[in-house]
Amino acid sequence: MTGTGNEQARKVAEALAYTTGFGNEHSSEAVPGALPIGRNSPQRAPLGLYAEQLSGSAFTEPRDRNHRSWLYRIRPSAAHPPFVRAGQGALRSAPFTDCVPDPNRLRWNPLPEPAGPADFLDGLWTLGGNGDATQRTGMAVHLYCANTSMDRRVFSSADGELLIVPERGGLLLRTELGLLRAEPGEVALIPRGVRFRVELLDDTARGYVCENYGRPFQLPDLGPIGANGLANARDFRAPVAAYEDVEGPVEVVNKFCGHLWTATYDHSPLDVVAWHGNHVPYVYDLRRFNVIGSISYDHPDPSIFTVLTSPSDTPGLASVDFVVFAPRWLVGEDTFRPPYFHRNVMTEYMGLIEGAYDAKAEGFVPGGGSLHNMMSAHGPDRETFDRASAAELTPQKIDDGLAFMFETRWPLTLTEQARDAGHLQQGYDDVWQGLQRHFRPPGKTS
Repeated sequence: MTGTGNEQARKVAEALAYTTGFGNEHSSEAVPGALPIGRNSPQRAPLGLYAEQLSGSAFTEPRDRNHRSWLYRIRPSAAHPPFVRAGQGALRSAPFTDCVPDPNRLRWNPLPEPAGPADFLDGLWTLGGNGDATQRTGMAVHLYCANTSMDRRVFSSADGELLIVPERGGLLLRTELGLLRAEPGEVALIPRGVRFRVELLDDTARGYVCENYGRPFQLPDLGPIGANGLANARDFRAPVAAYEDVEGPVEVVNKFCGHLWTATYDHSPLDVVAWHGNHVPYVYDLRRFNVIGSISYDHPDPSIFTVLTSPSDTPGLASVDFVVFAPRWLVGEDTFRPPYFHRNVMTEYMGLIEGAYDAKAEGFVPGGGSLHNMMSAHGPDRETFDRASAAELTPQKIDDGLAFMFETRWPLTLTEQARDAGHLQQGYDDVWQGLQRHFRPPGKTS
């Protein structure tokens, strides 16, 4: 997209209106009278539209897990030609069998810039994942680097919902249910099966994507925290209805059971004039996260930083969590304040949106990422440990960085392209070298 195109997209993005609330039963109409009242599927839908249900869960799942929206559109989704297989590019899906799971600690620099024009879909690059997309279990970690907008092209994943984490460059997301603006420091959630197009608000865009094959993300239970805190439901913004009445060829790309399929429609499928339901996209500003922490001693477990969670069948064990290390105060007395050394049954992929991460003094840069598979020992690097061990324990504001984590219950298996990537850092283990022995048994002087 040209600079003029970016400016047009940004004008649209800056004028957007939203409805708010996570998991709400939203309703919206772009044209007055387009939304039926008192029923979902009248004999003749208003304004000559077609009524269509989009289900993100089985009909019979419990009400609190049931995800569906009713769409009132210019043409039904069924009016399309056959799909044919398309090239995968650097996009991969579970099961991941290229490599064996690696217990080593790994860290990558940011993705290299594309060699030529690349939109959001072209720029998707899969690092790895777990589970099986055909069984709706597990997750995948993708990164993206784009330098042009999607033009007369839309995308959807039947395999899972997409949590998009911009790190550089804003995005205008044109979805079936309306428009969202997502800037660095915000995240956007595109539900399973929802079609969308990505337009760039700046010359380039880069970031991360968690494709969640399992149960949809939800807000975590708060337990003893009480009724408030962490991510507040009212801060999630859903789109209002906005439709495209566009004739002419539009490429529709569908990710289905790990493969890309394409069809050329004679119209835009982003033609929903009105809708209601709870299977909807959202955008959320990570700086609104209400951080809970210790005001006495010790560093609480990082589960207190959970923004969204995808539950598994085992209570308390997430298929995948999305965790953010947002700006916060550290005030613990007689406490080692950075994240402590640990080995974890969960697997942790961490990315950095801006600034620096307080447990790594150097080498972990915005757009990069680290992988600590289950039970791999990790924690602060030597420089951070030495500094924090000697620091004066005055109240400290952490506000120069914004990091996040995709945490998952299963090991994350790499793709070959991630294992062999030129931007994989060599010598990551060196950050823990030089952690000296300080143990002195009582009575021993040397």
